Amino acid sequence: MAAALFSVIQCMRDMHDARLMIVASLVCAIGIYASFEIGHHAARASGSVRTRWGLVSIVASGSTAWATHFIVLLAFKPGMPAAFEPALTALSLTCAIVGIGAGVSISIRARRRWQHFVAGLIVGVGVATLHYVGQAAYLVQGTVAWNLGLVLPSVIVSLPVSGVAMIAVGSRDRRIRSTAAPLLLLSIAVLHFCGMAAMTLHFDPAVNFPDNAVSPRAITPVVAGVSLALIVLAVFGWRFDLAAKASLRHDRRRLRELADVALEGLLICQDDVIVTANDSIEFLSGHEPGSLSGRCVSALLPGLDVSSMPEREEREIDLISATGKNVPVRVLRREVALGHKLQTVIAVRDQRERLKTEAKMRLLAFTDSLTGLANRARFFDLLASQTTSRRNRDLPCAVLMLDLDRFKIVNDTLGHAAGDLVLAMVADRLKSTVRDDDVIARLGGDEFAILQMSPGQVASVTALATRVVDVIAARPFMLEGQSIYLGASVGMAIAPTDGDDPTALMRNADLALYAAKASGRGAFRRYDVSLDEQMRERRAIETGLRLALAEGQLELHYQPLLDAKTRGITSAEALVRWNHPERGRVSPIDFIGIAEETGLIVPLGEWVVRTACAEAATWPKYMSVAINLSPAHFRDRSLVPSIVQTLQATELAPERLELEVTEGVLLTDETGTLDTLNQLRALGVRVSLDDFGTGYSSLSYLRKFRFDKIKIDQSFVRQVPQDAESSAIVRAIITMAKCLNMSTTVEGVETEGQFDFSVAAGCDMIQGYLISRPVDRDELALIIATKSQNAGLAEAA
Repeated sequence: MAAALFSVIQCMRDMHDARLMIVASLVCAIGIYASFEIGHHAARASGSVRTRWGLVSIVASGSTAWATHFIVLLAFKPGMPAAFEPALTALSLTCAIVGIGAGVSISIRARRRWQHFVAGLIVGVGVATLHYVGQAAYLVQGTVAWNLGLVLPSVIVSLPVSGVAMIAVGSRDRRIRSTAAPLLLLSIAVLHFCGMAAMTLHFDPAVNFPDNAVSPRAITPVVAGVSLALIVLAVFGWRFDLAAKASLRHDRRRLRELADVALEGLLICQDDVIVTANDSIEFLSGHEPGSLSGRCVSALLPGLDVSSMPEREEREIDLISATGKNVPVRVLRREVALGHKLQTVIAVRDQRERLKTEAKMRLLAFTDSLTGLANRARFFDLLASQTTSRRNRDLPCAVLMLDLDRFKIVNDTLGHAAGDLVLAMVADRLKSTVRDDDVIARLGGDEFAILQMSPGQVASVTALATRVVDVIAARPFMLEGQSIYLGASVGMAIAPTDGDDPTALMRNADLALYAAKASGRGAFRRYDVSLDEQMRERRAIETGLRLALAEGQLELHYQPLLDAKTRGITSAEALVRWNHPERGRVSPIDFIGIAEETGLIVPLGEWVVRTACAEAATWPKYMSVAINLSPAHFRDRSLVPSIVQTLQATELAPERLELEVTEGVLLTDETGTLDTLNQLRALGVRVSLDDFGTGYSSLSYLRKFRFDKIKIDQSFVRQVPQDAESSAIVRAIITMAKCLNMSTTVEGVETEGQFDFSVAAGCDMIQGYLISRPVDRDELALIIATKSQNAGLAEAA
């Protein structure tokens, strides 16, 4: 290996004319420069111009390698006469042009490094062919012996060097591209000097040159002409380069002027170097105008690899300002042609306002805007996090669900704005009952929840529930000088005993809350497994009730009303009964409340009205039917059209239909309800106020609407005639009704004493077990026949 290297160095030093070698180096450098610049000019052009200059660049590349090789051959001092074989000389030039042209064509279309490397290998093969065909064209008066130990290594070394050179040509990095020309020159030098050192010449005077051999003096003008042409092309390339740079400067200046108008920051880059930047990015980064030019993009946007960043793909990154402060930005890369050259433009958008807005949106998304407490989503997330960490640390936590008692009345009577103010005051009171690490949330409406972190013992949870109930009920909420009395019902579930995941804990606490409300409100209840059975029972009743409506499992019973004067049955109140195929008779107490909560009361009520009217149409003309309506029916705007349609379909006279309502109907949307009641009375339907005396505003409603009848609640009737106060109240109601031209019905009459008192007090109708229990329609017909003869005679008269 050392001997071979020594022979190469000796060949370069002792067997070549140094002056011609310098000329060859200059011609090679000029040729490579000319080829590259002409190639760049072709890349900037389009159409046939691009094709023509591309061919010129390829021919120039091949001619550069050929001229360099033959100048060095002319510099070689063989020590004997030499000449050139013309055909092989021309063939060597053709090999160079074809090989380099094929490699360049592949390189232009290449997108990957290995493709550029393959293109370089093809270029190297063309140059190697040029050299050894050219050396074969070099004739001496003697014999030539080849040392393959130098020939093969020269090819093996030069080909990868050419491949690496073409990778450098295709690189986006200017510094890497600048190594392409030296690498190609190295490849050519290795081929030539190794090839020349591989020749061993022996003078033989008997050897004669062919007749067509060309002497070195004859070939010199050809080589000189090719070199001169390369120099001319280099001048053209230099001019093209100057024009391109001037155009690039003009485009950059114009782009900078346009970029300064843009609100977002713009960086025009060449590889990782900032060429220019607009005012927005300079202001954003805090740098002086013009000071960003020449800086590295990575210094301003650390972590951003411009070359690997896909176009039009936004990324979030931190910008380092002049003061060293991190500024969150979003960047977008785009390739833009400037002066027939692709430049990288990076758009930089300040994200500080967006992040602030998103933070506010997250706060709004997880915070109840009315009270400032956590909302349901935030509470569930915190509970999930707490249950996970609880399992890791084996610490308990508790969920308390609470509902405000009597809050609906506040909303209905004072309005939602007043209700919102009360809810805010409730939130303030609840904050005083918990520790700093506990969480309070408003889940919606008047429903709140508390997450008690690490309560320690059950007594701590019970103590918190007691504080919550007390703090709500202890003193009234003052609103515009008005005292509002509320209560709270609380349900508790403690992890892990009552559940160990957020869904189970909230569900079980909700079940406990429902049980607390059912027990009388203003109380608290801890979850136990029996509540699951109760909930399953509720769901079974709800599902069964839906099926009952669809399959006709419901029927009506009627409780007769006795005319106090004639002692005849003149009316009956319709009461729904459910005959379950498996449970048997289901009490209304068990399903009416569930129907109210689930909304099934509306279709149930519609069925009652249709059925009762249809059956009442078969009764004697003097008989009317009374039907209770729920507040939910009055929220349904189709109530009046439905009543009209039913009366028409059953041919029941409107005056034979009596609708009973409680004052609860009027608590919600009083104006709309009164309007509905007036429409019903305009039809001829009678309207009664049921359970009179049990509410807060019964007297005021008598003034606002003229009811046909008042039904005195049985809670007053039970004590008569023994209790003087109850007796006085019943007499007063009857007297007031007479003054208002309203009839009265006394409910719940079960004894002869209550009956006699009611008749003596002047009531119009009597209802109760003394008259009759609720009966089916067939039994009602018998009762009518036996007890309503007087009413029938009166009707006939």
